[in-house]
Amino acid sequence: MLTVETRHAVHEDHAKGMDTAALRQHFLTTGMFAEAEIRLVYTHYDRFVMGGAVPAGSPLTLDHVDETRTPSFLDRREMGIVNIGDTGTVSAEGATHTMNRGDVLYLGMGSGPVTFAGKGRFYITSAPAHRKCPTRLVTVTDAKEVNLGATETSNKRTIRQFIHPLVMDSCQLVLGYTSLLDGSVWNTMPAHVHDRRMEAYLYFGMAPEARVLHLMGEPKETRHLFIANEEGALSPPWSIHAGAGIGAYTFIWAMAGDNVDYTDMDMLPAAELL
Repeated sequence: MLTVETRHAVHEDHAKGMDTAALRQHFLTTGMFAEAEIRLVYTHYDRFVMGGAVPAGSPLTLDHVDETRTPSFLDRREMGIVNIGDTGTVSAEGATHTMNRGDVLYLGMGSGPVTFAGKGRFYITSAPAHRKCPTRLVTVTDAKEVNLGATETSNKRTIRQFIHPLVMDSCQLVLGYTSLLDGSVWNTMPAHVHDRRMEAYLYFGMAPEARVLHLMGEPKETRHLFIANEEGALSPPWSIHAGAGIGAYTFIWAMAGDNVDYTDMDMLPAAELL
């Protein structure tokens, strides 16, 4: 079963007047992981797509999606898949890739139908592509690891870069995830914006009762979302993105836009945020 939800882009002036319900309607993504289903969110931020596939014992195939108006979903797109569950497989172009928890699979433009199987919980990201890049399975040990932050600022964290120029080739999709060390709660601090790219987050590995306070909005007009396990946030180019969590959590970040330069960020010291 396939379901697709469309999210239109929101101007920053419009977001200033939104109440909590409207902010959650436009920027929070929920319910993406349902057993025996593929659920996608098609956004008008750089035509980025995020979603989930949970085979739950029965293979699921992603092929035609009405929203793209192409015979197959990946005819003019690339895809990054993260397994946040137990071991599963993803098959495309006649090859089957075994994915353990935390592994990332990149599929290039024109890869055809994609079949998900096994016990995995697959997080799907996709962006338009202009050329075909080689398919690649990037395991946790293959990723580039970057350690940032400090205990005294409660933001000591490990960043693992998977679909990234230092690891592999892609068109515009950049993806990795960040894990907080024990005792740290803040991610992506100091906050920043990057007008050249949109970004999407998926928070996972959280206790059912835990929440992340996800900060968003313009630097002088900040807003927030309380986000639960396996929920996501859309971050427009004009919006900051940072957050603090209750207990352990990991967040997957994925970006699409004009470049693949991970360091292309306009940093914003906390003293400048309102």
